Formats: sequence, structure tokens, C-alpha cells
Amino acid sequence: MKDTLYFIVSSIVDSPDAVEIEEHDENGIIQLIIKVAKADMGKVIGKEGKIIRSIRNIIKMKAMKHNVRLNISLAEVA
Repeated sequence: MKDTLYFIVSSIVDSPDAVEIEEHDENGIIQLIIKVAKADMGKVIGKEGKIIRSIRNIIKMKAMKHNVRLNISLAEVA
């Protein structure tokens, strides 16, 4: 799931080399934290959050198929 998320996000942004995905397991819930450059935040979020919502839905469908609980958040690289 981390690789799929990285592929989707890096395809959207202008600086794909700045994209980082951190993965943490907390109490059986996988936490995926997307870090992108400050200039690319708007592209990942999208108008009214539609892009990030769609990305979450795609990855969560894959997680449901593998019976995994997942949470995706977005952070900014300094």
C-alpha cells in the first residue's frame, strides 16, 4: 500500500523527489504519513480536499481487501 500511495502522490506533484511516505503501526492500525514540498501541498489536497479524499479512498479500498485498518495523513516537508 505504501508503494501504491507513493506512486499516486509522486505522479501528481511537481517535485516527486521530495515525496516521502512514513509508515507506523499503532495498535494494529497502519499510519501512513505523506510528506510533500510546501509548493505541492495544494496539488495533493485539491479543491475542497477532493484529491486527498480520493487518494484515501483508493488506498483504503486496497486495505479493506487485505483486511487491514489504515489511516492516512498529510504533512509538509520544511
